[in-house]
Amino acid sequence: MRRGATVGEGDPRFRPPGDLRDLLRTLRDAGELVEVDAEVDPELEVAEIHRRVIAAGGPALLFRRVRGSPYRVVTNLFGTARRVELAFGRPELLVRDLVRLLEELPAAAGSTGGVARTLWRARSLLGRLARLGTRHVARAPVLDVVDAPPRLTALPLTKSWSEDGGAFLTLPLVYTEPPGGGAGNLGIYRMQRFDDATTGMHWQIQKGGGFHFDAAERSGADLPVSAFLGGPPAALLSAVAPLPENVPELLLASLLLGSKLKTTRHPSSPHRLLADAEF
Repeated sequence: MRRGATVGEGDPRFRPPGDLRDLLRTLRDAGELVEVDAEVDPELEVAEIHRRVIAAGGPALLFRRVRGSPYRVVTNLFGTARRVELAFGRPELLVRDLVRLLEELPAAAGSTGGVARTLWRARSLLGRLARLGTRHVARAPVLDVVDAPPRLTALPLTKSWSEDGGAFLTLPLVYTEPPGGGAGNLGIYRMQRFDDATTGMHWQIQKGGGFHFDAAERSGADLPVSAFLGGPPAALLSAVAPLPENVPELLLASLLLGSKLKTTRHPSSPHRLLADAEF
């Protein structure tokens, strides 16, 4: 747990926000964030305010005083095309350049120096590919505070509908690995809070986490799960991207960031943790 002017993807000045706080600074500087000091109730009230603001095409909202919790809540981060670009740049341009390189290389191989010229033109993209992957860091914001035993009721989870069974984590990054080894999966699955130490998981059976859970259940084994709140916006986009099952979402997050994704370790988890996550 942690303490306490728009430019496009093609512009060399563009740097994707590295974590949630970085994104909030970017939105604040761009006039895309409203900070609410009045106390709000996480049961229905926050969600209703959010619904009205997003319907009006309004800004992101940072609620500073949430009843029953010491933590803040942010909503509507990606509610407009402008905020999406502030968070992610224009990833479709990155994909376009990658596809173009793959298409041009075979033709370039037939001419003298063709491959070298093609690679030189794509040097910016190749630089990103060279920085692809993850890197371990020993000191990480996510390890600043460790609550043991956990206190999930301290988190300001929201209840959105009167018929909901309770409060939910609505945008958690959920990481699993298949029993017996293999590529990990980063997905977004709603989690309902039951008490201080227990949640229910809304697996989508056709997605990677659901496949991992099914395999573990059939073998009679428990499935370790790591859930993160916050972290690099690139990880959120990667978690919802329709990638093939054998392509790790962490690699796509690294590609979108333009740098290696920072991870760390803690004895409480068998998984690598996202170093810059909030929780």
